[in-house]
Amino acid sequence: MIQAKNHLAGQTSPYLLQHADNPVEWYPWGNEALERARQENKPILLSIGYSACHWCHVMAHESFEDEATAKIMNELFINIKIDREERPDIDKIYQTAQYVLTQRTGGWPLTMFLTPDDQVPFFGGTYFPNEARHGLPAFRDLLQHISGVYQQRLEEIKAQNQSIQNVLQQIHEPSYTKTDLSPDLFKTCNRQIEQAFDARDGGFGDAPKFPHPTHIDRLLRYHSQSGQDSPRSLHAALYTLEKMAAGGLFDQVGGGFCRYSVDSHWMIPHFEKMLYDNGPLLALYAQGFALTGTEQFKNVCEATAQWVMREMQSPEGGYYSSLDADSEGSEGKYYVWDREQVEQLLSREEYAVFAPHYGLDRDTNFEGRYHLHTFVNKDEVCQRTSVSEEKFDALISQAKQKLLSQREQRVRPGRDEKILSSWNALMIRGMVIAGRVLGKSEYIQSAQRALDFLRNTMWTSQHLAATYKDGTAHLDAYLDDYSFLLDAILEILQVRWCTRDLNWACDIANVLLDKFEDNTVGGFYFTSIDHERLIQRSKTLSDEAMPSGNGIAATALARLGYLLGKTEYLDATERVLQFAGQAVTHAPMGHASLITAYEEQCHPLQIIILRGEKSHLEKWQQQCSLGYQPRRLIFAIDADEKDLPAGLAEKKFLKPAPEGVVAYICEGMQCKSPVTSLAELQSAIPDTGTPQ
Repeated sequence: MIQAKNHLAGQTSPYLLQHADNPVEWYPWGNEALERARQENKPILLSIGYSACHWCHVMAHESFEDEATAKIMNELFINIKIDREERPDIDKIYQTAQYVLTQRTGGWPLTMFLTPDDQVPFFGGTYFPNEARHGLPAFRDLLQHISGVYQQRLEEIKAQNQSIQNVLQQIHEPSYTKTDLSPDLFKTCNRQIEQAFDARDGGFGDAPKFPHPTHIDRLLRYHSQSGQDSPRSLHAALYTLEKMAAGGLFDQVGGGFCRYSVDSHWMIPHFEKMLYDNGPLLALYAQGFALTGTEQFKNVCEATAQWVMREMQSPEGGYYSSLDADSEGSEGKYYVWDREQVEQLLSREEYAVFAPHYGLDRDTNFEGRYHLHTFVNKDEVCQRTSVSEEKFDALISQAKQKLLSQREQRVRPGRDEKILSSWNALMIRGMVIAGRVLGKSEYIQSAQRALDFLRNTMWTSQHLAATYKDGTAHLDAYLDDYSFLLDAILEILQVRWCTRDLNWACDIANVLLDKFEDNTVGGFYFTSIDHERLIQRSKTLSDEAMPSGNGIAATALARLGYLLGKTEYLDATERVLQFAGQAVTHAPMGHASLITAYEEQCHPLQIIILRGEKSHLEKWQQQCSLGYQPRRLIFAIDADEKDLPAGLAEKKFLKPAPEGVVAYICEGMQCKSPVTSLAELQSAIPDTGTPQ
């Protein structure tokens, strides 16, 4: 047996710890591994994955746990294992490089071979099998071949590396041409999303089908701005939300959304659940409910928020990262059912409505078992069974609770219990929006616990840590961490005012400007100026699985700037949009978050500041929050609140105020006369739609 010394034992990442007992001599990314590679002149085998990744587990089992394969890896390479969720900076660089090398989109596991002196990749791919199949070489054969190429063709590799670096430089820091954005972009982006819309099944594009929250958000915002001129936008957004909620992408028993659907019908998902998907989706379903009052959207919000609090919130308050797709070595095993098992668990009355609703009276849909998916809607089931809608709801709720109780006795999928600042910020925002729209204070309390955890544990001396686990917060935070957190704080301030949090938001904004902004041409780098030096310092503009950090930073900074009257934040947003103008104009659909920032520049936000007595503020705040208001911010501040910044301190509680509240209504940098009656407020702002 190979007695390989493995260097992962002290890591905080659950993904790295899964490989700590491999016979492969894995290193974490760091000076020790890089220096050894230089000294021994061995190429680096860089393997990037994450704990909920099914094919990462497959490759680990086939190759990294195999002693014969490990022997080759240890003899020929310095092997570095990276958790892409902890090191998105490294992952972004090498995913891009993989595409440059192969002209194929990347993914995970990512397998890259780097030269030892400069860490530039000279070959790469994703999953490689242990035996040759599906046009892919056997991993052991590939290892031998790559080592031979490195030894025999080093000069060619060096020449290629220079070309790769030049291309990466052009991608991550493109030549800058100042491009002013045009309002036509709103229609162009909307048209592109509508063209990608699947009119039959909802969603965008073909299988595998991802939720694309930024597309749905853009459609809803466009409809809010253009009103009756965009019925197709509204239909595409709402129909997609409906179809995802009815499908197997959504956990019909326990709540929460899986990563993506392997088919175009949203029926069978890839079963991993990621925090970063569920935060934005929770917000969207809450906003969909605010707009339409659709019961289905409310139910999705409640089930998802309950899942988050039940399964994803740590005792310390932060939210965990993900749930694996696999349990007991089988993907989806935790979630699927046998018909007989369900029939035994439920009463006859419950089963009579549950079976047709979820297709248990049809053929199985997942490897001889059932993954729940709405086949027959409530109205039709009620008509068939002569059950009232109220009775149907009660029976389905009882049935789901029984199934959930039974499911919790199964072997659970693995849970990645690291706490990531950026993903937590996305969920904090989602929980706050859902709590506000649905009137659920427990959701807001959950979000507050998570925010308090980030401030007390991840933030020290004007510095944010990216990740936390087992008592250790570490790694320099990235653009997404700072920008998403700033956005989340501005959201939670709208449900409960805290001047301390406002000051924290200003600190975060200042770090963005001081350490992330490109002072030459504008825009924000993904890493700070004092971050570890890598082969590239990337500046990403497009939305990916998560919204663009540049887009969210531009939006949040402008909102903070309007709130406080601070032009330095507004100017930074202007610089981002000017830098991004060429990319956004070329591909609007891929830059929806930046288009939202531009929209709020073209159509200034409506910011309502309420000052008054606590006993009266809530009623006024509720009046301002009616309907779907994507460009309205409402801040209710107690009349006695002290130490407010100048831009807010001047908006005082004025006496006499016969109804106990004074409202300041501002659009952009212009404010109207103070309003002192609820009737006057109601006439000054519309109940629904976009502020006029």
